Amino acid sequence: MSALIRLQEKITEWKQDHEALKQENAELKRQLENSAGSQHEQAAQIEALRSELAQKDAEIEKIIAQVEALLA
Repeated sequence: MSALIRLQEKITEWKQDHEALKQENAELKRQLENSAGSQHEQAAQIEALRSELAQKDAEIEKIIAQVEALLA
C-alpha cells in the first residue's frame, strides 16, 4: 500500500506543478501580448516623428530658398 500512497502523492504533486506551469504560461503570454502592443505603439510613434521631421525639413528648405532668393 505504501507504493500506492507514494504514487498518489506523486500524481498530486505533478498536478500542482502542472497547474503552476499553466498559470506561468498564461502570465508569459500576457506579457508577450503587452510587449507586442507596446512595440506597435512605439513603431507608430516613430513613424509619426519621422513624418514630422520630413515636414520640418521641407519647411527649412523652403525658408532657405526664400532667403537665397532675397540675397540674389
